[in-house]
Amino acid sequence: MSELQQEQASGAPLRVALLGCGVVGSSVARMLVEHRDDLAARVGRPLELVGIAVRRAGRDRSDLPVDPSLFTTDAAELVTRADVVVEVIGGIEPARSLIESAMKHGASVVSANKALLAEAGPALYAAAAEHGVDLYYEAAVAGAIPILRPIRESLAGDEVRKVIGIVNGTTNYVLDKMDTTGQGFAEAVEQAQALGYAEADPTADVEGFDAAAKAAILASLAFHTRVSGDQVYREGITEVSAADVQAAREMDCVVKLLAICERTDTTGPDGQPTAGVSVRVHPAMIPRSHPLGGVRDAFNAVFVEADAAGQLMFYGKGAGGDPTASAVLGDVVAVARHRVGGGHGPGESAYADLPVLAMGQALTRYHISLDVADRPGVLAQVATAFAQNHVSIETVRQQIVDGDDAGDAGGATRAHLVVVTHSAPDAALAATVEALAELDTVREVTSVMRVEGD
Repeated sequence: MSELQQEQASGAPLRVALLGCGVVGSSVARMLVEHRDDLAARVGRPLELVGIAVRRAGRDRSDLPVDPSLFTTDAAELVTRADVVVEVIGGIEPARSLIESAMKHGASVVSANKALLAEAGPALYAAAAEHGVDLYYEAAVAGAIPILRPIRESLAGDEVRKVIGIVNGTTNYVLDKMDTTGQGFAEAVEQAQALGYAEADPTADVEGFDAAAKAAILASLAFHTRVSGDQVYREGITEVSAADVQAAREMDCVVKLLAICERTDTTGPDGQPTAGVSVRVHPAMIPRSHPLGGVRDAFNAVFVEADAAGQLMFYGKGAGGDPTASAVLGDVVAVARHRVGGGHGPGESAYADLPVLAMGQALTRYHISLDVADRPGVLAQVATAFAQNHVSIETVRQQIVDGDDAGDAGGATRAHLVVVTHSAPDAALAATVEALAELDTVREVTSVMRVEGD
């Protein structure tokens, strides 16, 4: 009888090591203890928490229902004596080294570390395959929402065309408050911090770094192609103004920070069909009638379009201790079942190896606001700038500026011009904006924002 068979026959508990005891780690530890009987019934063997790696062992954690002797600062030793290692410390190092060591010692790994997976996912998949263990990371994207496993497993027989989502609760809260209360960006961020939705330094959220890492993971799974975080085009929300939010409202739209992963099928210069993957994170106007348009506060949602399944929507809490721990424990049960039954979950699927397109190749639409002189020929000049860059105009709205600021120094009146385009390559749209800014009839390009969800 093999060692694994002997272990299975003995019914011995599966040893679980927890790396990190912050907001998420504390919830994981508590749920492992409080739901031990249910978890054992679902797995087929008990789960025994054998250690919790922390930075400061002497800190008071009496609120957790665990033996104080389980806390250790020696994470490197802890991972060598576990069957399942749960990593919720975040960052690149020491998380990567600890995960690789755990796999080397035969432990399957459950992680919530989106930054690490976006940077080193292929290497971790390779290590898991080499040592015959599992790597699961449902909690790395959208907290409690089950999205990675449906894409990786439930839709494995389908062709996913597009994944578009709100995957950062902090930015969604900020933009929602700007829309519903009229708050400015800074005021909304301060409120998010007061409620615990935003860190003291919110840069990773408001500049889109967090969402970009999640977009890389989603695209890699959806399109069977390796996509790293640095291949994701990224814009944050710090430049979103009250005027942008108002302009969206006038179109019956709302501004959201979107992670957009899209497969594009085109014809190459040689006339042969070619495909690529566009992965981007940026603020965009989206219709209020779109399923993502109604996502409020700090909630997350992911909208998936597939050939056979059609349109699917996943919605729920994208952060927080208990919601994220729910996703972590779902993965723990899955890999523990594999340990008991002698199987393995799916590994990396990167067979398609599609090229990751530059942002300039992405097809999108623009909403452009212009401050122009109100005189004959202005619309013709503006239309020419679009035509010369092969961009088609969908709608134009013009409004004469009233009040003391309506005239310029030469006595000419001013007008506010809003142009919404049809879909075009982003490079062509950007070139159009540059051409508009150079026109003598255009006083200022006051706002440029992409439009999605048509």
